[in-house]
Amino acid sequence: MSTLSLILSVFGVIFVAELPDKTALATLVLATRQKGWIVFTAAAAALLVQSVLAVTLGGLLSGLPRRPVGIAAGGVFLVCALLLGFKREEESAAPAPNEPVPQDDLRAFLGAFSLVFAAEWGDLTQIGTAALAARYGRPFVVLVGATLALWTVAALAVLVGRRAHRVLDPDVTRKVAAGIFAAVGVLLVRASW
Repeated sequence: MSTLSLILSVFGVIFVAELPDKTALATLVLATRQKGWIVFTAAAAALLVQSVLAVTLGGLLSGLPRRPVGIAAGGVFLVCALLLGFKREEESAAPAPNEPVPQDDLRAFLGAFSLVFAAEWGDLTQIGTAALAARYGRPFVVLVGATLALWTVAALAVLVGRRAHRVLDPDVTRKVAAGIFAAVGVLLVRASW
């Protein structure tokens, strides 16, 4: 199989698997609450790290116990749901042009990175990436195809999330996000028992 064919094959498989995934949902919800560029860069960085891990670990990753991974991922979503549910909307003035970048952007980046990283850990697309790397013995090519697919889905999720942000009341968005995160968290924990 040619390099381009393999990249396109991996892209197709991972793209389709990632579209309905909890990682895409998390990215979409984050984009309704944070700046789009921050969410995308955080998600892209987390997904790249996860893809590198998947390719590096190859077949070993599929041997991780599903139960603890699922429970941990569900716990992350439940904690995020609680934080979103109890957080109050804070109005903050825009910084003056000559002021340094606010720490809130860094905090938003780290929060989004952590959530997407945790959501992707042990995920079907991560395990699929590991399996494809083991199957074809071309880890870099698989890494390129998988990462491009994950980034494409993340970009789509951010675009949809930002559009939703413009038309929805922030309080309603926060409550809906908390509910979605709680539901995903419960489902992940339940599926792991």
